Amino acid sequence: MEKVVNHPRKAASSNTKRVNLALQGGGAHGAFIWGVLDYLLEDRRLEIAAISGTSAGAMNAVALADGFTAGGLEGARAKLEGFWRAMSDGAKNSPIKRAPIDVMMGYRNLDRSMGYHMMDAMSRMFSPYQLNPMNMNPLKDVLNSCVDFSCVQSCTSIDLFISATNVETGKVRVFDGKKLTSDMVMASACLPNLFQAVMIDNVPYWDGGYMGNPALFPFHSGSDTADIIVVQINPIERKGAPRTAQEIQNRVNEISFNSSLLKELRAIDIVARLIEEGKLDPAQYRHERIHVIENQSALMKMGASSKMNAEWEFLTHLRDLGRASAADWLDRHFNDMGERATVDLRAAATLTLALPKRDLSDPGIRDAVGDLYLADISVPPQPYEELTWPMVVPPFAAGDVLRLDD
Repeated sequence: MEKVVNHPRKAASSNTKRVNLALQGGGAHGAFIWGVLDYLLEDRRLEIAAISGTSAGAMNAVALADGFTAGGLEGARAKLEGFWRAMSDGAKNSPIKRAPIDVMMGYRNLDRSMGYHMMDAMSRMFSPYQLNPMNMNPLKDVLNSCVDFSCVQSCTSIDLFISATNVETGKVRVFDGKKLTSDMVMASACLPNLFQAVMIDNVPYWDGGYMGNPALFPFHSGSDTADIIVVQINPIERKGAPRTAQEIQNRVNEISFNSSLLKELRAIDIVARLIEEGKLDPAQYRHERIHVIENQSALMKMGASSKMNAEWEFLTHLRDLGRASAADWLDRHFNDMGERATVDLRAAATLTLALPKRDLSDPGIRDAVGDLYLADISVPPQPYEELTWPMVVPPFAAGDVLRLDD
């Protein structure tokens, strides 16, 4: 076991700014986050105060904390590379790999992989308790072989927050880095159709992405900086309707895994607005500054099956994509750190169903929700006749969506 050195932070120079990092989950696409982290650690203009991570984001977080504690910035970079190398090596004998023709053509998805389709079909017919009664998990073996959790727990320079979903209550549980174990990280990455729920203190947990991908609220009281950089790998928007069963399931997962993040971002914007209007005391509430590093134009081209592709060539491609995205973003926005958010959280429009919600017309939040639209879900005319909201009844004579005027 490596000796814990616990490298302290150097005094921040005028060219260094402290930030929080929020790292999403997304299987092998987490290698994009590896690339972002690798560049930020190499560049050294940003000092990481705290990290909130889920699933693959959680694994990146603990690898970074372990490496930094033992070897500083370069130790963190080396540990991240070692972790992803071990992930790839561990998957070399897996039947879930690209078909030979896809290798020849440079196609990185697993859509023609027999192993992938067999796994996908079996996971839809049988639970992991039936398919894997011994609860073997090679991913946990890789994590334990690469990460020294005594170093993670001893990391005093970077606060860690790892999210998992309590199966019984449906609520998010955030594990603190000072008591973090490999089971807690595996809970954060536990997809219920692939793995048995992870038991911690006799409580079952599933993937943290369902309720926090990642959770931002730990930063409010657990960090001394208001700059939050979300490293996003799950597209929020995707044009067109998915057609295949796998595409539909992937889009359902993207929507559900992004929903908790979007709610937190909306809440942050509302708090900021109330502070600006003098309705909240800035001594009690903090104006968080949100930033996003992403490359959706590149990642959206990669199908859902590519999240299971652990080939080294693909992982390093994602790493390089993450490095380039981080470099471009930092060059454009470094001067914004500590000054202003670089993401507009205020909606251009909000669609509500069935009946208009009175609270959405409140002047205090109207700017946050944007233009209001009402969609028809076959509510009979009578409820609309009883509304005080001015509208023509029946309201959907001209179409299924109606814009609500002030």
